[in-house]
Amino acid sequence: MWDPGKYLAFADHRSRPFHELVARVGATSPRRVVDLGCGPGNLTLALAERWPSAVVEAVDSSPEMVAAARERGVDARVADVAAWEPAEDVDVVVTNAVLQWVPGHEDLLRAWVRRLPSGAWLAVQVPGNFSGPSHALVRELVDESWPALAGLVRSSPVLDPVGYAEVLSEAAVDAWETTYVQRLEGEDAVLEWISGTALRPIRAALDDASWEEFRARLAPRLRAAYPRRADGTTWFPFRRVFAVARVP
Repeated sequence: MWDPGKYLAFADHRSRPFHELVARVGATSPRRVVDLGCGPGNLTLALAERWPSAVVEAVDSSPEMVAAARERGVDARVADVAAWEPAEDVDVVVTNAVLQWVPGHEDLLRAWVRRLPSGAWLAVQVPGNFSGPSHALVRELVDESWPALAGLVRSSPVLDPVGYAEVLSEAAVDAWETTYVQRLEGEDAVLEWISGTALRPIRAALDDASWEEFRARLAPRLRAAYPRRADGTTWFPFRRVFAVARVP
């Protein structure tokens, strides 16, 4: 279960890659713009503001996220991103921090490029920090004490920029990566960050007592990897991978 409130706790940090991704999309007057994995809808509204004449389609697999998006006035619906197919008038597709949850999404991207109309834009952003301590320490703890959950913490669910450039090579593609050095505030800030995203499947699989034990054992490891500064903030390097393709 997704928690929109937990996810939005770091809304400013989470939104920056989205805006930098969409800035590379050159569409001027698209007919339909699709936000695949719209989350709580706060960023979908930015798409509607940029392209006010377009029909904006919003999809997410989480009923909680869709409910939060609808509260913001977004016409969102519950659906599986892996089952989505573009309509004939789709000129822009944005999938921001979603495809890391979809095994085999490379085949999806190839299929979308082939089905989208000529001139359409496809914009993709995924987190690329799965080798970082924030994820490696989770896998370590799972291997030690919760081996039944090992399938929930994959080590490399995304490609690097060259990989996405190759996947999208039938289109004109721009691929790159950025590492943001984020200043997080609060106690156990990195734990709180990943609790809203990477740890969500683990939270769903554990009862309340086991979840609290998991957090209690993970917290000191993360504190050692990401020490809190004298002013109470924590530096958190976060790599992101981007690709924007225009269909020929």
